[in-house]
Amino acid sequence: MSATASRLLADAVLALHVGFAAFVILGLAAVLIGGLRGWRWVRNPWLRAIHLAAILLVVAEAWGGVACPLTTLETALRDHAGDATYDGTFMAHWLRRLLYHDLPPSVFVVAYTIFAAAVAASWWLVRPRAFRTAR
Repeated sequence: MSATASRLLADAVLALHVGFAAFVILGLAAVLIGGLRGWRWVRNPWLRAIHLAAILLVVAEAWGGVACPLTTLETALRDHAGDATYDGTFMAHWLRRLLYHDLPPSVFVVAYTIFAAAVAASWWLVRPRAFRTAR
């Protein structure tokens, strides 16, 4: 694979990573606001289950000390492209600044755990509809 292709794939992985983080963070805001505003779609049980599973995956990685597979893949692609720094392309630079912060891992473990508790609490604050069973 060429360096350009690796760099483009790394940018795509980074965009996916930011999208995942946005889904987790903005999803909770949407559920809480939607619950107050009467938005029916925020009570979709599949959306809520996927949202809860997403943050629980992040918490499990944090508690287990496991690097996010998306971060690992992006780093490998950038290494393959020969990117010596984390600057990359314009898109990569700004998306990375939104996503990555230089803090001790324990800060993330606590933050993710608290956020997961808030997502779980949203199941009681804004109850999803029941899952439909096949007839």
